[in-house]
Amino acid sequence: MRTAGATPEPESSTRSGLTSLGEVACRYRVDEIRPEDLPMIAAEALAAGLDTPTLCELAGLPRNADARDIRDAFEQALSDAGIELPDPGLARRHGLRRLAARLIRGDIAPADLATDDWWETEPETVEERSFVSLIPPCGCCIEYSLGLDQRTWAAELRIAALALTSSPAIGPGC
Repeated sequence: MRTAGATPEPESSTRSGLTSLGEVACRYRVDEIRPEDLPMIAAEALAAGLDTPTLCELAGLPRNADARDIRDAFEQALSDAGIELPDPGLARRHGLRRLAARLIRGDIAPADLATDDWWETEPETVEERSFVSLIPPCGCCIEYSLGLDQRTWAAELRIAALALTSSPAIGPGC
């Protein structure tokens, strides 16, 4: 146990930085992270003890730098840190779980799920299939194609989201 005011061991903070950067890699893979946010994320990883030349370079880029340059630097920083970009399908499935958690917390409304292409996710578990099957492709589909009244649909969606977030983890990732 650490005494009050003691500095954490560098190895622990480096591991924390790697974990955080791994989570960012997963979210980046499914476009939940905007390129202009990556330099600040790199600076936070540096502060957590992760230190590579490319991470330093990325942290020094301005938010309005060319998105391709930011993406290239981020992907190289991940590689330098020994972090692989996750498989897009796995990253998408992790993103689906985060989406379900946001719905349960009330951070997003059920109708907001129809604004992205989450309904195109290839589910692999019963819980994922149940949740994805309730996500309409667009906002107008909520009214015209669900065959349920909106309250019933929202309740079923919340139940499916709760089942998904309560199900066993789907493997490594964020």
